[in-house]
Amino acid sequence: MKILLDECVDQRLAEAFTGHEVHTVKQMGWNSMRNGELLTLAASHFEAFVTTDRNLSFQQHLRRFNIAVVVLTAKTNRLSDLRPIIPPLLRVLPFVKKGEVREIGV
Repeated sequence: MKILLDECVDQRLAEAFTGHEVHTVKQMGWNSMRNGELLTLAASHFEAFVTTDRNLSFQQHLRRFNIAVVVLTAKTNRLSDLRPIIPPLLRVLPFVKKGEVREIGV
């Protein structure tokens, strides 16, 4: 699966996505884009967008974008707090569909 990590997600987390093609917003040169523009662009290149931005679903009607959105909910967005979420995230990824929003947390 082709996955895009939002700029609020520690890019070192990409190493944990074994078996997936993972890029960051920064790697794509899409930093500082507005969320709507970013999701529209991401949908044409990726199958899933992973973020820690819990407000994203209040700011955008996420189901209108042709990309699965996964929101990681942890105490903070520090790598140490996100690592425990990786196993459940990897179990869910094969089943998320475009236009779907899933929250994954511990």
